[in-house]
Amino acid sequence: MNTPPRTPAPLPGFSAPAAGFDEPLAMLQACHERVRRSLALLRKVCSRIEEGSIDAAVHEAAADVLRYFDKAAPHHHEDEEQHIFPRVLEHAVDPALRAAVLKLQEDHVRMESQWARLRIGLAALAAGRADGFGAAQIARARRFCALYDGHAHTEEQMVYPLVMTLLDAEALLRMGDEMAARRGAVRPPR
Repeated sequence: MNTPPRTPAPLPGFSAPAAGFDEPLAMLQACHERVRRSLALLRKVCSRIEEGSIDAAVHEAAADVLRYFDKAAPHHHEDEEQHIFPRVLEHAVDPALRAAVLKLQEDHVRMESQWARLRIGLAALAAGRADGFGAAQIARARRFCALYDGHAHTEEQMVYPLVMTLLDAEALLRMGDEMAARRGAVRPPR
């Protein structure tokens, strides 16, 4: 008797479906999964440093965190600033939702500022040096992680559900095109 091949269980943190520019909202949600993986990696780097276990794996992990928050995160924030937040502010009647979006916009500014300081120590780690990432940088990293955790939660619980009801197929297509252009991606002709 032929049994169908077993589908492997998804790896933790890899549950987000692959999404492309044709599904921009799903792509933003998938970005949150990558943010969470990068934050978990940053937390692990901090723990290893506190344990005094700084090795090649820590340097490599620091490089991975650096790569994500230097390259992908700014695009994700710009996507939200251009396509998500203005739409919600235009249509939301609930004052709590409007206040949440304004705070999310402030979060982006704070994240950028915190990242600018945090990345200095991570860059040193990624370059193979352990200096520059002590207790102050670990505390900074933990604040950065906490800010991102709360930010993503608010977006997923309050903002994204509303946006899904506000964007029609044409708006989603334009959004996907603009997201692709920001990243220098070539989209096939439709």
